[in-house]
Amino acid sequence: MKVISTTGQEWQRLCSRQLVRKRQVEERVRAIIDDVRQDGDDALLRYTRRFDRVRLTAKQLPVTEAETSAAFQHIDPNLVLHLKTAIQKVQAFYGRPRLKPVRIVDGDGVFLGEKFDPIERVGVYIPGGTASLVSTVYMTVTPARQAGVKHISLATPPRRDGSVDPNILVVASLLHVDAVYKIGGAQAIAAFALGTKTVAKVDKVIGPGNAYVVEAKRQVFGLVDVDTPAGPSEIAIIANRYTNQQFVLTDLMAETEHAGGICFLITTSKALAKLARKQIPSGYCVVVDNLDQAAEVANRLAPEHLQIMVNSPRKLLKKVRNAGAVFLGPYSPVTVGDYIAGPSHVLPTGGSARMFSGIGIEDFIRKTHVIGYTRGALEKVREPLERLTALEGLPRHFESVKVRLT
Repeated sequence: MKVISTTGQEWQRLCSRQLVRKRQVEERVRAIIDDVRQDGDDALLRYTRRFDRVRLTAKQLPVTEAETSAAFQHIDPNLVLHLKTAIQKVQAFYGRPRLKPVRIVDGDGVFLGEKFDPIERVGVYIPGGTASLVSTVYMTVTPARQAGVKHISLATPPRRDGSVDPNILVVASLLHVDAVYKIGGAQAIAAFALGTKTVAKVDKVIGPGNAYVVEAKRQVFGLVDVDTPAGPSEIAIIANRYTNQQFVLTDLMAETEHAGGICFLITTSKALAKLARKQIPSGYCVVVDNLDQAAEVANRLAPEHLQIMVNSPRKLLKKVRNAGAVFLGPYSPVTVGDYIAGPSHVLPTGGSARMFSGIGIEDFIRKTHVIGYTRGALEKVREPLERLTALEGLPRHFESVKVRLT
C-alpha cells in the first residue's frame, strides 16, 4: 500500500478516476450491436460459438423448466435455506413504501400531481466466470420485483457444456424470474435492448460485467434505460489509533480478491499507515490530522464502499456526502452488505458516488407529471402565456390557449 499526500498529482488522479473507454472496445461493441440488430438470434448464436465456445440452437437459448428443476438437485439443500434467508433480508429492506405522490389542489381550479408506475420489463445481466455471482441475482432482481416490475429476464453466459450455473438458476427460480437466457457479453445487452425472435425487448438493463458489457450499456442507452457504469470494486476505510488494526488489514485484504479492486485507507494513525504499507500489497493510504479531514478525503474519493471504523461512527456519518454505501463501526464489514444486510450491493464506482446512488426501488419507477386546469384557472394565466409564447416566437402555442377562452 502506498502512502500519498492530498497535495500530489497521484491524489488528483485518484479523485478524478473514471472508467477508461478504449476505442478498440467501443468499435467491437458497436459491431456486435449492429450484428444483433441485423441478424437477431443468428448473431447471438455466432457470438456464443465465438466467445463462449458453445454451439447452441435458438431453441436452446432460453433455459427450460426442466433445466431449472434439475438445478435444485445439484446444490446443497442447506444452501437453499441460506439463499432464502438472504433474499428475505433484501425483500424486507425494499418492502417499505418509499415514494409518496405529490398532489396539489388550489382554490383557483388547478390540480398538479405526480403519478408513479413501475417499468414494465427489466433485463438483468449476470456475468459468468469462475465465481458464481448468486448474490448479484437477488441484489438486482429483488428491488425490481418489489417496485412492481411485471416481467424480469436474466441473461448469463453458458458454461462449456451448454448449461447455466445451477446456483444462478436456483436463485432465479426462488425470485420467480420470468425468463433466463444462455447469452453473455455485449450481445446479451444488445438482445435486451433491441429484442430478437427469442429474446423479448426490455425497458431497462441492469447488472455488472466486463468492459464490453459496460460499453454495450453505454451504447444502447436511449433505446433502453441502464444502471450506472460499473468499474472495479472499491473500499475506503476511515480509522484511527483506537481502531482494531487486524480488522482493518483483513478488510483491505478482502478487497484484493476482486479483480482490479482498489483499496483506500484514511487514517490519523501513522502506526496503522506504516503497518498497512508493509502488509497490504496494493492500494493507497492518506494520513490526516483529524477525523473531519478524514471525512473530507472520503468525500473527494467518493468510494463505492466506505467503512467508518472509529468511535461514534454515526457522528462522523453526518459529514459524509459521497459514498455508495457506508458501513458503521467495527462489526459492519463490507461482506455483510455484499450478501445479506438488505440494501443492494449494486453501487456506483470510480468516484461516481458524487452523482449516482446505489440501486433501489426508485430505479424501476417511472414518474408522470399530471396537470389539470379549469377554464377559470387558464384565464388567470392568459397574459403571462401570451407574453412568454411571443418571446419564444411560438404564436400558435398561444392560439391553443386563446381558442379555449373566446
